[in-house]
Amino acid sequence: MVSWMLFKDGKMEILEKIVEKYPCAFPRWIGPFQAFLYIYDPDYAKTFLSRTDPKSNFLYKFITASIGKGLVNLSGPKWSQHRRLLTPGFHFNTLKSFVEVMVQSVNIMLNKWEKICGSQNTLLDIYEHINLMTLDVLMKCIFSWETNCQTDSSHDNYVKATSEGSNILMQRVFNYFYHYDLIFKLSPLGHRLREVNKILHHHTDKIVKNRRNSLKDENKQTNTQKRKYRDFLDIVLSAQAENDSFTDADLWSEVNTFMLAGHDSVSAGISWLLYHLALYPEHQEKCREEIRAILGDGSSITWDQLSEMSYTTMCIKESLRLAPPAVSISRQLSKPITFPDGRSLPAGMTVVLSIWGLHHNPAVWENPQVFDPLRFSQECNKRHSHAYLPFSSGPRNCIGQNFAIAEIKVVVALILLRFQMRVEPTKPVVFMPYVFIKPKKGIYLHLKKLP
Repeated sequence: MVSWMLFKDGKMEILEKIVEKYPCAFPRWIGPFQAFLYIYDPDYAKTFLSRTDPKSNFLYKFITASIGKGLVNLSGPKWSQHRRLLTPGFHFNTLKSFVEVMVQSVNIMLNKWEKICGSQNTLLDIYEHINLMTLDVLMKCIFSWETNCQTDSSHDNYVKATSEGSNILMQRVFNYFYHYDLIFKLSPLGHRLREVNKILHHHTDKIVKNRRNSLKDENKQTNTQKRKYRDFLDIVLSAQAENDSFTDADLWSEVNTFMLAGHDSVSAGISWLLYHLALYPEHQEKCREEIRAILGDGSSITWDQLSEMSYTTMCIKESLRLAPPAVSISRQLSKPITFPDGRSLPAGMTVVLSIWGLHHNPAVWENPQVFDPLRFSQECNKRHSHAYLPFSSGPRNCIGQNFAIAEIKVVVALILLRFQMRVEPTKPVVFMPYVFIKPKKGIYLHLKKLP
């Protein structure tokens, strides 16, 4: 969020030192007029997240220009309406059908890895590949669209625009002068973002129009119903059919919101998990043994099998603790707030819940820098309800968290069945807190195909 001030060099240790010194909260100024309060205490977080304050304009106004107003940046009755209409689309019965889609996309990536690696130990930037694979999954789950983005190096304009738009957004966040709309609008970067947005909007409009036309044709409607799964566009169109006040602009915003939130967050979560398993091979091997016992050769995966991966799930949770994809949540107080220790803030103040700070707070987690999956064993489940918040909590928690966890499990399971991973000591990973936590210079791992 306000990482512009704290983490210019991508060194999250700066925040961690502040958290160690001030275990509940600290104030921060952006320029001479804008003040924030960072919080990272579980009791503070519980009080903060139990409310429905609107999102802060600091970052979310930049996002709105690209994706419109969806669940990420809506507030009030409009947010409640969208949440109610879209929630059925993330029911387990809907998500189960996506597992086959995920498996297909992951296997495309792994087949590519086998060609690159052969029988040799090969150093590869896995983040680039994971990024394309998760994009492929989303294109299929949102639009039922086969992109070939993993195998065609040229990609297409939409695929390129999704990545470029996110990068431009972050350049704006990190450059204080670009926070002023007029300066950004007149800059080359602002001009390019408008071009990127046109590509994104045109693509979404075209697919929505084609889907609507197909639904008007009875034969094509029957074909749609016979598809193996309902994609996200089906769900959003159903929501619109149920409620006249759900406009075309709302539909467009929600499709693009799911694209942004579902792509960068999941690709980051998967990449950091693979990095941690490569860094700690003993945990990698335990996960592999568990997955082999459940899946065999991995030729098929079912939704129910994902819930059997108990040790792998603990490793996923610990990786999301150490590297939560969304580093913070910011909201502007609509009314005064009083925290459990009696400290208060007035209405209008911007509060930033630092999930990274919370997950690395030594007052909350013992030895917070240590990768220890057993923190999430059944024997160690007495932690504070708001000590662990990779998907937020309360009424505005992440609607897509079950989709994300399912995809992470499918990806790590299939990778571990086919490859062994090790880190490269000469290429250390640097965390960069963009909208989601990303590697500054990729994640290079040694990959070796298993016999």
